Amino acid sequence: MKTRLAHILFCLFALPSARAQDIHFSQFFEAPLLRNPSLAGIFAGDYRVQAVFHDQWNSFSNAYRTGSLNAEYKMPIGKGHDFLTTGLQVLYDKAGSAALSTTEFLPALNYHKSLSDEKTMYLSLGFMGGLVNKSIDLSKITTNSQYNGTAYDPALPDGETLITPNILYWDGSLGMSFNTSFGRDQGNTMFIGAALHHLNRPKNSFYKNPSIELDPKYVFSAGVKLIINDFTYFTLQADHSRQGSSQETIGGALFSYKLGDDPANSGYILHLGGFLRWKDALIPVLKLDMNALSVALSYDVNVSPLKTASQGRGGVELSISYIGFLDRENAKYRILCPRF
Repeated sequence: MKTRLAHILFCLFALPSARAQDIHFSQFFEAPLLRNPSLAGIFAGDYRVQAVFHDQWNSFSNAYRTGSLNAEYKMPIGKGHDFLTTGLQVLYDKAGSAALSTTEFLPALNYHKSLSDEKTMYLSLGFMGGLVNKSIDLSKITTNSQYNGTAYDPALPDGETLITPNILYWDGSLGMSFNTSFGRDQGNTMFIGAALHHLNRPKNSFYKNPSIELDPKYVFSAGVKLIINDFTYFTLQADHSRQGSSQETIGGALFSYKLGDDPANSGYILHLGGFLRWKDALIPVLKLDMNALSVALSYDVNVSPLKTASQGRGGVELSISYIGFLDRENAKYRILCPRF
């Protein structure tokens, strides 16, 4: 029999190349706080609630399932166009036959400094930090020590020196971004940003090994929305992240078409496009905006060396987003709020 516990825990919490990979989404653009806390509030509205669910590698038993929920609320500051965004990122992930579970509860705060009174132009500084819990189900694990010479015997000790099946630690992220509008009638928008995650290098070993800690992760993000005509536009987004010896690059584009005869008041927008996670997966995306509500569906088509074992299958991902306005007297605040 294989030594499952030692293998799983060693790979996840000892090998630098394995521990360096955080949880991520294919629809990364629908989980802005996980990209960069300074991206909180960069949308046309006063509040936003987003949920993303990912189901990975169904060709394997006990695959990966991840859910994210984030909420943002924007507040004007003073008499100018500066504003503050408060947010909350909640994430849950469960993976593998040992039911390795991760739960994150991360409040966020982002200050947006206006750089122009004539158009949208902001420099934003954001911080996100909170509690993370990881756990493993010891009852679902078998080891070589439980093999009696002829068969598996669950009554035998597993031979592991695991101190606790649960660990709790603090984690923090810091980010900065710049966004602005440009072009004819300021119809185009763009942003760039950089973030540092795990800035406190939290310890996360089930064996309480003080040398096992999360490497800092650096994320560089960019996006641009380009108007083609009154009915259509392109949105391009990309992220590059580095953590320890690992790195990931993902990027792509969505083509958007406003439905109906009046593009200025169209409540429905259809988005179709795709993204590429370099050397890993192709990701077709279909998204529909229905007034304040948006729903997107994507699927990972595995193109990595693992495609033989996974039979080319990847993961299904579903996201739901709701953006709303409040009845505020400061109408100018709406006009200059970041839009993407």
